[in-house]
Amino acid sequence: MESLGEGDPQVVGPYRLVGRLGAGGMGEVFLGRTAGGRTVAVKTVRQEFAADREFRQRFRQEVAAAQRVGGRWTAPVLDADTEGPQPWVATGYVAGPSLTEAVHRFGPLPPDTVRALGTGLADALEAVHALGLVHRDVKPSNVLLALDGPRLIDFGISRALDATSALTRSGYVVGSPGFMSPEQARGRPSGPAGDVFGLGAVLAFAATGRAPFGEQDSAAGLLYRIVHEEPELGGLDGDLLGLVRACLDKEPERRPTPAEVRERLARSAAGLTRLGERGWLPGAVSEEVARMAVALLDLESRPDPVQPPPPTVLAAPTPQAPTQAPQAPPTAPTAPYPAPPSFGPPPDPYAGRTPAGAYPAPGANPYAGQTPPGAYPYPVVQQPSKRRAGPLVATGVVAAVLAGLGVWLATGGPGGSGEATDKPTVTAAPATGKSDGPASPTPAGHDSKKAEAPPSPSPSAEQQGGDAVADAFLGTFEGTISSGGNGLQIVMRFTVHQGAVGDSIAYVETDGGLGTGQVMCTNEASLVSATRTRLTARTVTGTVSAGCTPLTGDGVLTPNKDGSLHFVQQGFTGDLQRNS
Repeated sequence: MESLGEGDPQVVGPYRLVGRLGAGGMGEVFLGRTAGGRTVAVKTVRQEFAADREFRQRFRQEVAAAQRVGGRWTAPVLDADTEGPQPWVATGYVAGPSLTEAVHRFGPLPPDTVRALGTGLADALEAVHALGLVHRDVKPSNVLLALDGPRLIDFGISRALDATSALTRSGYVVGSPGFMSPEQARGRPSGPAGDVFGLGAVLAFAATGRAPFGEQDSAAGLLYRIVHEEPELGGLDGDLLGLVRACLDKEPERRPTPAEVRERLARSAAGLTRLGERGWLPGAVSEEVARMAVALLDLESRPDPVQPPPPTVLAAPTPQAPTQAPQAPPTAPTAPYPAPPSFGPPPDPYAGRTPAGAYPAPGANPYAGQTPPGAYPYPVVQQPSKRRAGPLVATGVVAAVLAGLGVWLATGGPGGSGEATDKPTVTAAPATGKSDGPASPTPAGHDSKKAEAPPSPSPSAEQQGGDAVADAFLGTFEGTISSGGNGLQIVMRFTVHQGAVGDSIAYVETDGGLGTGQVMCTNEASLVSATRTRLTARTVTGTVSAGCTPLTGDGVLTPNKDGSLHFVQQGFTGDLQRNS
């Protein structure tokens, strides 16, 4: 990890950036930190792609699809902003080197490690393909090595870049030429079999230290060899040679499936190293992974720098009439100005926050159940953004129809038009020190205009403690939301009533994705926070009919100009119209 440069952002979304991890064809990758101390990998999109409407559409769809992936050997997508001036996506951070780095530093991996590697990657691809997704960029730099097994990263995201470049750059091929399938090299559609070709090339690289079609030639030369020549597999033998050769077959239909790859590796690796065990990597690589894991623990347990409190503006001192106790001996008159205030230590902006937990045990998903964090606690200039993908309050879903895909509902902020403002906004704590007492005359020699304290900003709905839901969100709303990824449509209806933070303020009903409009799933949601442009709520209870699976989570709704509310999350989007 490198230090941030002068031109690097300090904050992306709710994440404070602490270092640079690298750069790729789509953009730059940074190490970010949540307000609670957890670390994530934040990838920002290059401006040339952010300005392309076709890329925006593809990126939006691919992020929504990638958020559905949750296999054991993948790094999950935790959060994203596909609508802002500079789109970004945050994924779980894996404390370990890439396969490229490990092989270049420590040499080829032993055969039993290669078998374990292939088993984990085959599992990951099977999970991705089961959702109807294709990775399209399986290569050594997208494989990270952790103590308990490999992690496949960047699944699905690269498709947006691939499609956009193919449309906007004549003759331009996106990806890593040395690990692309023949169909990709020809510019043809690439399906799951293309990922298996990449898997075979990755296993060959891990076992021999070389890409099977070379690395030093031009991109055109590499693509020609991939299409017309046989791979160089010297250094491979036995079962691994046969498996890799099958994966690198020129014809997609002749390649094994990920499940078949896993079965062949299981037969040949009986009694050998298994994934989930710390000894699956050779000693030198294990030491490097352990060092990186310790460094991550140190970073996560280190407190964020305490920001100084906002300056306290003191009102002008006011004189007081001298007082004298009756029948008391003469004393000096009371001082004409009040005693100066006493100042204690600055407030802790993280007081009461739960410290980062211990590093997860091998095999556990450190991000299981994790939802994107809230806004960072200290002032941050925020770029205008109309909409932002975020966590939504879960509604029930019909398990048989959705096959495990959660349908999430949110409530969003009242008031305003829902349009982004033209100027950045700054979030800061309100000034204190306002007095409720009567005004006192200004002493001679003081300028009343200079001494007058500026008015304190109005507290947000979260801070007022009373009613927190604006009129724009009160009532019953209904509409149909749909998923651009699989065409699923869900009829949704919810009723919002007044309440304060922590109160139950919404009653949600859906048809569970059956498309009939008949209520199948109901939930109640409590208010988490409210601002003028969004409202966040959290599911607290749920009652479902047979076939529904209630989920939990936070969510957001934003108002439209016509009084409807716009809903968008994880590929589902739609406008909900007011009924009452």
